[in-house]
Amino acid sequence: MADLSTDWVISKRPEPPAVLRDLAAEAGVRFSGDAHWDIQVNDERVYRRILTQGSRGFGEAYMDGLWKCESLDQLFCRLLSTDTDQKLGGWARVRLLGEVVRHRLFNLQSSRRAFQVGEQHYDIGNDIFKAMLDPTMSYSCAYWDKATDLEEAQRDKLDLICRKLELQPGERLLDIGCGWGGLARFAAEHYGAEVIGITVSKEQQKLARERCAGLPVTIELMDYRDLAGQYDKVVSVGMFEHVGPRNYDSYFDTVRRLLKDEGLFLLHTIGNYATSPKTDAWIDQYIFPNGKLPSAREIAAALEGRFLIEDWHNFGADYDRTLMAWWANFDRAWPGLEAKYGKRFYRMWKYYLLCCAGFFRSRQGQLWQLVLSKRQRSGVYRSVR
Repeated sequence: MADLSTDWVISKRPEPPAVLRDLAAEAGVRFSGDAHWDIQVNDERVYRRILTQGSRGFGEAYMDGLWKCESLDQLFCRLLSTDTDQKLGGWARVRLLGEVVRHRLFNLQSSRRAFQVGEQHYDIGNDIFKAMLDPTMSYSCAYWDKATDLEEAQRDKLDLICRKLELQPGERLLDIGCGWGGLARFAAEHYGAEVIGITVSKEQQKLARERCAGLPVTIELMDYRDLAGQYDKVVSVGMFEHVGPRNYDSYFDTVRRLLKDEGLFLLHTIGNYATSPKTDAWIDQYIFPNGKLPSAREIAAALEGRFLIEDWHNFGADYDRTLMAWWANFDRAWPGLEAKYGKRFYRMWKYYLLCCAGFFRSRQGQLWQLVLSKRQRSGVYRSVR
């Protein structure tokens, strides 16, 4: 498919099929309408892409310049608020069935596949993430309770995590999915912890080691299933989305084995408002391969008999604001990145960030922090906000 300019304007606007027109209308969206959230069609092939390939076809058509929208975040909030994605699935039954079967029959997050998301997403270039993220390099939902900017909100989130863990000087903290070392560095500097962080991204490991140099922080490239030892506290921020339902039991068994009896485990994860047998096909193809968002029911079922739930905190609305801040940073930095990454990458990344903002704004997307303990823990836990 040729790379079509999003500025290309056609003289004739083809009419959408009735089923697409009606689904869009339910969400207050029109094809070639005048509102900021309306879909501006550049090429009528977009309709066939949507009808035959569902969300993947919709996203690819945007990347190829077949349609554009002034406010993608508003568009997706409207579409997802009326469950247009689920209704559209009925018109792409073969592809939808294939996605469901794929998730049910295959362990897409096996040890053999564990490093794929690192290679495809987290290793694309540290320059992208440095430009987009705040100085802590936190690639997860910020906490906007009192903050006025992204860096403050991310630092408040890191502090909130440490306070929830009741982290003490000298304690050993295991960070499963440590990213670029933001939490590890914060916990070592401000709470005196000794931190062991693991990641499946070579680029993350390299930069995290640089950022944590001189601190009692170790960053390893490894899968969580290969961990050993005992830790006072365990944390996992924005990594559980890559574990997959077929591995929930082994994941929590691993953490249980690693955590001391008096310890605490904090799980920070995106959640889906309802249990789904599949993941979004476009996100799976272009952003987070083999990912799967958990539902509250799936998490609770996996925890039963393994951990006690000391606290379950939902601040999913904060992810909308976080994503919009990331988009503003990325868009502002784009002139210095364009020569390396190209226009199609720009459209892909814009689509990713803004459709996710709409996902959380629609309340389909949730953000949960769970504090978990073993039954053997003797202390009484007091929830922290």
